[in-house]
Amino acid sequence: MEIAVIDYLAKFAHFLFGIVWIGLLYYFNFVQTEYFKEADGDARVDAFSKLVPRALWWFRWGAMFTFLTGLVMLGIRGAGTTADITVGAVLGTLMFLNVWLIIWPNQKIVIASNQAIAAGGEANPDAAAAAPKAALASRTNTLFSVPMLYFMGSSAHLPNGSIGGNMTAIIICLVIIGALEANAIFGKQGVMTTVRGVITSGLVLTLILWGIIFFL
Repeated sequence: MEIAVIDYLAKFAHFLFGIVWIGLLYYFNFVQTEYFKEADGDARVDAFSKLVPRALWWFRWGAMFTFLTGLVMLGIRGAGTTADITVGAVLGTLMFLNVWLIIWPNQKIVIASNQAIAAGGEANPDAAAAAPKAALASRTNTLFSVPMLYFMGSSAHLPNGSIGGNMTAIIICLVIIGALEANAIFGKQGVMTTVRGVITSGLVLTLILWGIIFFL
């Protein structure tokens, strides 16, 4: 099979799995989280016992295969050929790691706790700490998704030069992204608590990172 065919199939699969992943990310943050803020206790228990596990299955495997097909594309095209794809790939990789290392492990605790309640048992006391950890990582992924999607697109249509020619800008961008990821692990939601806040923050972050790459 020709490399061009493999590259196209990887790109098609990357888009397909990415739609599943990011679509569910937005569902969790823009719909489900807001619903849970208003739902009564029984409704929350039922949703966490039956709905959330199904949604998270598609969510985490969508993330996995988006990441893997992205690696195939980078391997074929050459990793880090532009500043845009470098920043976009870093954001996507952190989002993938947040899913599998923070969101899913903590959500498993919350799901198991609610399933125990639904079966007439007691809640897991660890769930009280696990839920906000998962929520913060999910909000951070929503924040990251906006510049990630922008730079993935701009790498093909509005590229900002080679990685070598933009090394200072890339380093500054990575420092900012690293600080935000540290907050995802140790910090608080802050302005990302609301849907408007996380969307606005994502757009502002995109503008800041674009400005650094474009002007430096």
